[in-house]
Amino acid sequence: MKLSIVVPCYNEEQNIPLILKRFGEVIKEEMEVILVDNGSTDDSAVVLADLLPEYAFARSVRVEVNQGYGYGILRGLKECKGEYIGWTHADMQTDPADILKAMDIIEKEKGLIFVKGNRKGRPLFDVFFTAGMSLFETCYLHTKLYDINAQPNIFPRVFFDEWKNPPHDFSLDLYALYMARRKNLKVVRFPVLFPERIYGQSKWNTGFKAKWKFIRRTMEFSVKLKRELKSM
Repeated sequence: MKLSIVVPCYNEEQNIPLILKRFGEVIKEEMEVILVDNGSTDDSAVVLADLLPEYAFARSVRVEVNQGYGYGILRGLKECKGEYIGWTHADMQTDPADILKAMDIIEKEKGLIFVKGNRKGRPLFDVFFTAGMSLFETCYLHTKLYDINAQPNIFPRVFFDEWKNPPHDFSLDLYALYMARRKNLKVVRFPVLFPERIYGQSKWNTGFKAKWKFIRRTMEFSVKLKRELKSM
């Protein structure tokens, strides 16, 4: 198995058929898709049970009670069989075809490489928000970090095997990118379009208060991460 890609799904019953259909159009034989039902309270489990038999490349993992975005991804990563592993979102704001672009980069570069999207076509306010967070993380952690929450994220499984105490919330994207820099993986970014959601709404980006909560939690994790790494 060349690649395993994890897709965390929390109350995405309307998007699951779309993402499976799109993966079915672009997936290659040496790839697998692991959809994590991350404690959904809608009919995601029913939709997955109905549709997965139609897609040989896909399987699912069930988290009974949601314990965070990062927790669901980590559960999925532990089930991966691929030489390269990673994740993307289920909201269809990142095209599954971007996974193939990432794999093309990996095939050309080879070795220890971390491939990550770089979002284009976003609202101006979100661009400013991301730029501010990127500046803070870059200065605080003394490492070039930008568009931290862009998708997809793909890297060698051996890199994941070295992770210690990764976060269970949205800070997982920051942790993965920072650790890739720290471990001297070659980080390659490539442009991905980021359109509006078709169905549902973001589980965190619901307004200024939600953004402020995200900022506070990310800063708290950054302080914890820096402290832990100093003690190693």
